[in-house]
Amino acid sequence: MKISCKEFELELKHLFSISKFTRTSTPLLLLKITHEGYVGYGEASMVPYMGESYETAHAFLDKVDWNRLKSPFNFAEINQYLDSLATGHPAIKAAIDIALNDLNGQLLNKSCYEIFGADPHKMPVTSYTIGIDTPEVIKEKLADAKGFKVIKVKLGRDNDKEIIQTIRSITDVPLYVDANQGWNEKKKAIDLIYWLHDQGVVLIEQPMDKNNLDGNAWLTHRSPIPILADEAMQRLADMDQLKGAYHGINIKLMKSTGMYEAHQTILKARSFGMKILIGCMSETSIATLAGAALAPLCDWADLDGPWLTKNNPFDAPKMKDGKYVLNHLPGLGLTGAKDNLFE
Repeated sequence: MKISCKEFELELKHLFSISKFTRTSTPLLLLKITHEGYVGYGEASMVPYMGESYETAHAFLDKVDWNRLKSPFNFAEINQYLDSLATGHPAIKAAIDIALNDLNGQLLNKSCYEIFGADPHKMPVTSYTIGIDTPEVIKEKLADAKGFKVIKVKLGRDNDKEIIQTIRSITDVPLYVDANQGWNEKKKAIDLIYWLHDQGVVLIEQPMDKNNLDGNAWLTHRSPIPILADEAMQRLADMDQLKGAYHGINIKLMKSTGMYEAHQTILKARSFGMKILIGCMSETSIATLAGAALAPLCDWADLDGPWLTKNNPFDAPKMKDGKYVLNHLPGLGLTGAKDNLFE
């Protein structure tokens, strides 16, 4: 088994702002695992506020005994082994998991979505995310969203209504809202939620601080719109405390350490009767296809990484009528990898 990695700065098309952070690019560590003539790709998207970096990713990779990760892969054991090396580090753990799942599919000559039991005909539409910005720039971003059937809107500052009104002056497509913990007063929040309901908002992610379980639960029990845990939903172990406090969860592979645990989280959420959005960080086609392989098992999808960036080094996944069209290639089905990317 040969391991290669590449530091890669993923450039965003537009300045991207959420309630508390702004960035123009995202550092990635791309991972390539070669075994028995097959190649598996993974990636760690390390958005700065999550605390990972090139240094921490390389340090974690140095701890891995790759001889322990043998085919046929036992992903439950691999998940436990990686966690035993160090707490945290979910993005670089996700890179390893995704690469091994890609490799596993090729060794088995099966697509990842087939291995996970996902029906591609049940693929939900994916949303296009609009970060917090001025009305003029939001209108420019909406032009880039042509062809998408749902817009996801970042809120959580003092111009929430202005943003929604700007979007509604351009399009009447359904909206997802992500407040990124930006709302502090629950009574003001519930009034805004009812207003957003009238504006065609379908779901709301993380309205209040992730540690304010009671406040988020108060909104959940009164909201006409499904309330989803985002920052409060990191790993599978978080699920037990979220039951009853939210209508559903947002799963991201970069938080859940990859495809294996994300799938386990989907199963647990279903057992709790909770709704599921599968989301993303700033990502290339690698992690996007990994998320898309699980998306048919979810209610909603927000997998727009390749469409928000300028230098995705792979082919963008095929999309039709706002939905990803999964190919029948083994593994992730990734195409267009540049031969010299890892040199």
